[in-house]
Amino acid sequence: MKNGKLRILIVDDSAVVRKTLEDILSSDPQIEVMATAGDPFIAADRMRDEVPDVITLDVEMPRMDGITFLQKIMSQHPIPVVICSSLAESGSETALKALEYGAAEIIQKPRMGTKQFLEESRIAVCDAVKAAAKVKPRPISLHAREVSPKLSADVMMAKPTKAMLQTTEKVIAVGASTGGTEALRVFLEMIPADSPGIVIVQHMPEHFTSAFAKRLDSLCQITVKEAEDNDTVIRGRALIAPGNYHLMLKRSGARYYVEIKEGPLVSRHRPSVDVLFRSTARYAGKNAVGVIMTGMGDDGAKGMLEMKEAGAYTIAQDEATSVVFGMPKEAIKLGGVDKVTALDRIAFEVMRVSG
Repeated sequence: MKNGKLRILIVDDSAVVRKTLEDILSSDPQIEVMATAGDPFIAADRMRDEVPDVITLDVEMPRMDGITFLQKIMSQHPIPVVICSSLAESGSETALKALEYGAAEIIQKPRMGTKQFLEESRIAVCDAVKAAAKVKPRPISLHAREVSPKLSADVMMAKPTKAMLQTTEKVIAVGASTGGTEALRVFLEMIPADSPGIVIVQHMPEHFTSAFAKRLDSLCQITVKEAEDNDTVIRGRALIAPGNYHLMLKRSGARYYVEIKEGPLVSRHRPSVDVLFRSTARYAGKNAVGVIMTGMGDDGAKGMLEMKEAGAYTIAQDEATSVVFGMPKEAIKLGGVDKVTALDRIAFEVMRVSG
């Protein structure tokens, strides 16, 4: 960091994308673009003169692909890396691998669109870079295991409806951001096959959550899938909000189900943890368990407080095991957390109170 600003190196083979990212990042007073590079070899030359605070990195590039370059960075001199990719459906597995190799964030490559779309892209890119700067990446082996205005959730909520007081089922609502992909893997791998239904918001770009859900499904005792509109929340299954869509819990009689909705950014995100938590507070009340995990910012803090006030039991990941202790810290600060615990104890705590 120089002059109080984060120094960013942009690596992308497209001159148009490099210029777009430079304009977006330079619009933030806390960020300075120190250099751009058309491929990893040029980037390496730039880094001999100065080590950036964060690198934004494309995946498909000439001479060396971004995943190979990421592995070299993380095995030799770990630096926070944000993968900036078009993330076409066919490339989602590659993006998932980037997270397993140590990338701090995955963001959608900005493209031309409406004024609102470009503003949302600016928010997403700048926030991702700032979040990555707080991550302290660890060295990996080259043979690593492959495995705008800040709106509240009010904009997504209809008229409040009180949850039924009695039910035989619990619902587990989980929110995470930076570092959350690995935290969710650890958590869900420890959840037994007969657990209550789980609904999850992980801040992710569009087209990425399907591959992420399939990966978790192959590792866990429970079924994991990308949520679809009107999916029923059932025992032994976790539903993950699709990228770029809000996930809301609803209830019809004794049946819990989810709605997938478009809408504005809430707490600077879509999907938003606050939207999920607030809907869970209203429709599940004391029948819910809330979990907030590693992530930058405060998305989910207000929603978790509402869950607790509605009678839900709420859990936050502790600072020692969080990649970024932002979201849990803010929820704790607001008084919305009943229990603070290490990542590897969250599943035990959830099952203990789920009965």
